[in-house]
Amino acid sequence: MGVTRACRGGAWHTSSSASPSISLSPAKPPAETASTSLTETVNGSHQFKITGYSLSKGTGVGKYMASDTFTVGGYSWAIYFYPDGKSAEDNAAYVSLFIALASDGSDVRALFELALLDQSGKERHKVHTHFGRNLEGGPYTLKYRGSMWGYKRFFKRTALEASDYLKDDCLSVKCTVGVVKSHTEGPKIFNISVPLSNIAEHFGKLLETGDGADVSFEVDGETFHAHKLVLAARSPVFRAQLFGPMKDRNMQCIKVEDMEAPVFKALLHFIYWDHLPDMEELTGLNAKWASTLMAQHLLAAADRYALERLRLLCEVKLCEDVAINTVATTLALAEQHHCNQLKSVCLKFVALPENLRAVMQTEGFEYLKISCPSIIHELLQYVARVREHSAICCSHTNEGLDGSDANGRRVKPRI
Repeated sequence: MGVTRACRGGAWHTSSSASPSISLSPAKPPAETASTSLTETVNGSHQFKITGYSLSKGTGVGKYMASDTFTVGGYSWAIYFYPDGKSAEDNAAYVSLFIALASDGSDVRALFELALLDQSGKERHKVHTHFGRNLEGGPYTLKYRGSMWGYKRFFKRTALEASDYLKDDCLSVKCTVGVVKSHTEGPKIFNISVPLSNIAEHFGKLLETGDGADVSFEVDGETFHAHKLVLAARSPVFRAQLFGPMKDRNMQCIKVEDMEAPVFKALLHFIYWDHLPDMEELTGLNAKWASTLMAQHLLAAADRYALERLRLLCEVKLCEDVAINTVATTLALAEQHHCNQLKSVCLKFVALPENLRAVMQTEGFEYLKISCPSIIHELLQYVARVREHSAICCSHTNEGLDGSDANGRRVKPRI
């Protein structure tokens, strides 16, 4: 530090000067962040069985048989099989096979695999695939609804008819779709593995041991012990019965009418475990009809006790097991308990020409006519729509899914 003295106007002034204060602490490095863009495929498959192959021959070039639509990666898809081929220049010498986008979408990028399944058990399938291949141009891009990928000359017809792919006049096709999806992830600063919830297991064990049970039910001569709080938490009907103003006076043993013991046992199993029991183990039978019958009774019980998840699980089970000898009673059940999706599946199944006559000869159909007469009118409407759809398909002999007709003009495909 220096000191300066100066005389100004006869007076001495003293001033001092000093260097400015400078911080010598090192500068902090800039914060670093990172993110990752992930591109992967969402995969799904659909198997399409084509029965009566010999009857489909001669229907005409460009006529196709379509699978039901299925969903992969948020889009609907359908398989199209042309028994007489898709192109007029091939003169029906080849069968054609395509996969098409059946819902609205633009520039949908996907990988595909079409396989004609060997039905001899030798696993010698005829496969055309994008998967596992080094693609120069990347995945295939579908521009709009009805865009397709496949082969006009998938298989020569004479070779197909002499092969193991055709068995009992049936073909089986499997299509796999891999929709390309991308998203970006930020950095994770932890990696802690959290086990899956096992609360249902704890409640299930509580039902099995009966520890702390405070209510009993008499069902069809059998007694079941349970816990009032668990039942009330799961079912508003049980809550009203056990704790409401009109609660059952005989809390020691409540009698349940109009229900069989195995059905109530299955009901309790779901309430505590939150999943369906093994139907075969419960009924002691391995027949498919027995499992269907139990699902029918359990659906009615689920509706009775306002267990919506159980009702939907039973709906799914009955949709999967729809069959000639049980579909009429299932349809009546769907109508009585307002199961609209199940009702639609049953109506669609019964309305098929190959099913209608057989279903009408079952005892269940007689029960359906008596218990739900209004459903017969809806069934007739379904039958009319099926016939109308068949007639429309027959009228479009030369129209193909790739967007061109027999004259080469672009048309919007029908999905």
